[in-house]
Parts: sequence; C-alpha cells; structure tokens
Amino acid sequence: MKKIIFTGGSGKFGTIFKKLNAHKKNIFYPSSKTFDVTNLKKMEKIIKEIKPKFIIHSAAVSRPMSLHEKKIEKSINTNIIGTSNIVNLCNKYKIKLIYFSTNYVYPSKIGNYKEHHPLLPFNNYAWSKLGGECAVQMLKNSLVLRICMTEKPFAYKYAYTNLKTNFMFHENLAKVFFKLINKTGVINIGGPVQSVYNFARKNNKNIKKKILKKTKNSLPLNSTMNIGKFKKIS
Repeated sequence: MKKIIFTGGSGKFGTIFKKLNAHKKNIFYPSSKTFDVTNLKKMEKIIKEIKPKFIIHSAAVSRPMSLHEKKIEKSINTNIIGTSNIVNLCNKYKIKLIYFSTNYVYPSKIGNYKEHHPLLPFNNYAWSKLGGECAVQMLKNSLVLRICMTEKPFAYKYAYTNLKTNFMFHENLAKVFFKLINKTGVINIGGPVQSVYNFARKNNKNIKKKILKKTKNSLPLNSTMNIGKFKKIS
C-alpha cells in the first residue's frame, strides 16, 4: 500500500475522511504542530520518516472569511507560502500532491465555470487559495480540486433562495475520493446546481428562507461550476 500524508486531519472534512478510512493503515494524519506547513525543515523530517507517495493537502486557514482581511499575514503564510513549501518537498521527493482549492477562485458572476475558464477570486480567502494553486500547478504530478462542500447537517437555521451553488456534503466527497487520487490537472468538485435553500431543505424541511442582499462583502450569487468532469469519474 502506498503511504499517504493527509494534512488537515482534524478539520471538518478531515474528520469525516479519517472516519470513513479508519481501516486504511497507510494514511498518516500528522497534527498541524507536527507537520507545520510554515516550517520546511519540520515537514521534511516527517516526509523522510514516512516516505509517502501522496500528500493530500486539505489543511488551510478558511473561516471566518473576515480573518483573511484582518490578518493577511496568517492567510499568506499558511495558504500560499505553506502550500509552496509542500510543493517544493513534493518536487524534491517525487511525491504526488492533491490540493484542496475552492470554487471561489472563479469570477462568481455567470456560473457554470469549467476548469479552463479564467479565474478571478472575489475575496482574500479565494486569492490565498489561488496563490496556493499557482505553486501546485508548477508541479506536474499534482491534482487541484476546486471544491464546493459543506458540513452535514446544514449548519444554519435559514438558507438563501437567490444564491446558487454546487454544495455537496463532506461525506459525498470522502466516499469517492480514491477514484480521483491518480488523476492530474484540475477538477471541479461539487453537487448539482441549485439554490442553497433547495439544497438544505432536502435534509431539513424546517429550514427558513432568506434573501441574500448584495453588499460589498456579501457572497457572490452565482459561483456555480460545471462538474461534468467529476461526474464522469465518480
């Protein structure tokens, strides 16, 4: 069995992934302190010990979104420089890298974005993830997953009726993940296009409707992706 290092094992997706793959003894989940993406020497020591063939890089600074506006150094150091450090080590030790990005790297105006479409992040979080992508794209043996997913059950009491998305639950990706691991390039990952309200209502009939008012810092109304490539694989 080829050894795998999974970053972000204590995160929301990582927790689900670890649970569903508890029987796999070839996956290692070092803590963020042990496998510190801002510390190249520390990571290299772990890589020499484990000798992985894959690194699944899901660890990142994400929520709250405002953090990326207020503390850009944390966002840059972890999401951009930290990812670049991993890319350098993957290149040095011939390791396949799978990088978790976001659908927010697209312009989020007209929707139905395909993998080759131009990119234009709408906030600092998305810029930080695209910054990581830039390094990953330089590594030929890599896979970028532009993901739109959320936790189950849906975390809010209300959902927007005018916000279109490709939401899928963490479990849905975790169950098909290993169908993707040998792919390279970029793949959009998500569920069918629908409003957040329609998505949430399938699991909670009591969810309340809400309209998202457009402001300077609000979420884009249409960040949907074309997931045809993902559907063929999964």
